[in-house]
Amino acid sequence: MPERIDFPALIAGHTVVIEMINSGDAGLPVLTQLLRVAQPALGATGMAFVEFGPTGGRVIAATGVAEWALGRPLAVDDPDTVCLLAGPRVRQVRVGDLNGKLAGELAGSGLRRMVVSRAEIGGHTVGSLHALYPGDDEPGPEQQGVVGYLASCVGHMYGDQSGLPVHGDGPVVAALADGLAVVDRDGHVRLWNPAAAQVTGRTVEQALNHPLPFPLPPSGQVRDHRLPDGRWLRITSGELPGPGTLRVVTFRDITDQQRRDHDRELFVAVTSHELRTPVTVIKGYADTLTDHWESLTDVDRRQAARVIGQRANDLARLVDRLLSSAAEVGPGDDPPTPFDLGEALRSAVVDLPAELRRRLVLRLPGDLPKALGHRPSLATVLTELTTNAGKYSAPDSPIEITASVDGQLVAFRVSDQGIGIRPEHVERAFDRFWQGESGDRRGYPGAGLGLYLVRRIVEQQNGWVSLRPRNGGGTVAEVRLPRG
Repeated sequence: MPERIDFPALIAGHTVVIEMINSGDAGLPVLTQLLRVAQPALGATGMAFVEFGPTGGRVIAATGVAEWALGRPLAVDDPDTVCLLAGPRVRQVRVGDLNGKLAGELAGSGLRRMVVSRAEIGGHTVGSLHALYPGDDEPGPEQQGVVGYLASCVGHMYGDQSGLPVHGDGPVVAALADGLAVVDRDGHVRLWNPAAAQVTGRTVEQALNHPLPFPLPPSGQVRDHRLPDGRWLRITSGELPGPGTLRVVTFRDITDQQRRDHDRELFVAVTSHELRTPVTVIKGYADTLTDHWESLTDVDRRQAARVIGQRANDLARLVDRLLSSAAEVGPGDDPPTPFDLGEALRSAVVDLPAELRRRLVLRLPGDLPKALGHRPSLATVLTELTTNAGKYSAPDSPIEITASVDGQLVAFRVSDQGIGIRPEHVERAFDRFWQGESGDRRGYPGAGLGLYLVRRIVEQQNGWVSLRPRNGGGTVAEVRLPRG
């Protein structure tokens, strides 16, 4: 660990981050670049940022030796989560003083100390920034000061809500009360509460004595209004009693609700199409067999039966995914048990469709240790990941399955050479019914359920799954499970 921070490199790198923001970049790309700048300047071997919501946290950005933790969830009642959310905002933590699973995973990766700072907005914690170190030397006050400053910068990014929070149920929207304003007969603001400032991004000084930044609905009515930044507000108004003609206006951010409504409509449309296609094919071949049985050759009949069987399998799989998405999936009440991950992967490959099997390249080490989890569910996980890889890559391109051990974790990866994934989409891809952009939906059909089911299955086994762009093009899906 260097005795002093490389401030010139830190300032130069931070300038690049600011230029990214000024050019329109936002969200995870900016956050990850900030971590990449900070790591060498602080002399850290890794950096990580955990985003916290009402139900816990998740590592959404990581660099250096901390990259293995990308996508890892932290339960709200996990001892490490409780520790990170308590105490001073900026502090130094010995990994050995933590009592949760994360501590063991960090120690297994050779990490001994970290400087951590919470990112806060108006007293609400939105995340925590971590600088990780391998040795026993204590980071100095300069490291703590810089980490605290950078965490404040991240908190400011959340305040702008430019691509953050990453998750739809993120902490900023969930923690805020409704915005409240009082306007006079001319429509000028006379009262503007802190929640109103946070929801709209307009400070009290900017709002008072100025018109509302959105249309005022008639008294007693409700109006949904879209702001210039794309967010949606639900606005209500009513008359205040008294001699003056004042009106009280309340509003809340309903962007997530609008997104869910959109996703629901999209799901109905996409699922209708996905169901209609195999049903149409099955009916067509069945009618052909019924009406022209005598005139068909044995080869034609077998081909028709083969197509009907394949399409029936497609239909059954789609129905299973729909039912699983509406119910609890995973191991249920079965306790986790050690199992041979390499053998389980090889067995699951045998049951994959033939067009996928011929593209697979397995690179599994012979000494791979056992994983702790639910072996039967691995077939579903591998099927969804390889199907996804096949859908978004050329039909003749290889799909590689690799595995490795990393401390107390066993991991396997499914890599393709397809169109890749944008950094800002790596988390949204796990949302139910999410299908990327409209152009992608037309070229790559599907119901948007596969990755959603994979994340639920894996996390119920105390593991986690993440996506990242592949070097050279394509996508890498990585699953990490506890070592058996």
